[in-house]
Amino acid sequence: MKILLVILFFLLGGTAAGAQPARFPSVAVGNVPAGPFLSGWVYRPAGPGPFPAIILAHTCVGVAESTDIWGKKLSSWGYLVLAPDSFGPRNETQVCSRRDSISGDMRVADVAGALDFLASRPDVIKGHIGLIGFSHGGWTTVRAVQKSFGLAQRGLLAAVAYYPSCNAAVDRGVDVPLLILIGDKDDWTPADNCRKLRAAGFDRSELVQAVYYPKARHSFDYNVPDRTYYGHRLAYDTAAAPDAEARTHAFFDKYLR
Repeated sequence: MKILLVILFFLLGGTAAGAQPARFPSVAVGNVPAGPFLSGWVYRPAGPGPFPAIILAHTCVGVAESTDIWGKKLSSWGYLVLAPDSFGPRNETQVCSRRDSISGDMRVADVAGALDFLASRPDVIKGHIGLIGFSHGGWTTVRAVQKSFGLAQRGLLAAVAYYPSCNAAVDRGVDVPLLILIGDKDDWTPADNCRKLRAAGFDRSELVQAVYYPKARHSFDYNVPDRTYYGHRLAYDTAAAPDAEARTHAFFDKYLR
């Protein structure tokens, strides 16, 4: 049912940029077993290519309007974008009230599968692949750049995590350039946890940048009215959103071009 709803979302107006369906396997990586065969969407820029590529990891809501917005945005910057659906193939619609039912580590297997899928495409520049994730997808991103998973050897060059979960006990082994963008007023994924991670010390601190927006809440990039979701305040921030977008654009251009 979830896969059908996602298909309907895109058919009913989500694909002005021409997203195309894709299917590929989730693969075992590190100590994480392979997940199910995945569905996803490819946003391809205009022109013959080949292009650098970006994997887009959705929020706890799953593939939704915000996924499509970012897919089109990144494609307009000249990146081929792959947006996997990590929930539908696992028979979930959303995991916002029980995020550990599908963990960030489980989704790292999806990222590994996405990297292999992109490496097989002739319209993708080999080894020029980035990752961007939001909330639950941001958690996935912070996990995916850990050395223990070895995704750099699969072609992952850079990653951006919007309002992710950070854990000083397990997230210190970053071995891919990582940009963290988070709000100080986030009451769902507290920014202080990312500060504690920095204070604990990364194995390679030069790879990690973190930007803290003093007035921003969770989902600060999504331009819809303020709302409360599962007891958490979500709000668009007119200062943080454009600044984070500009930093994201510059970051990917630096590492993927």
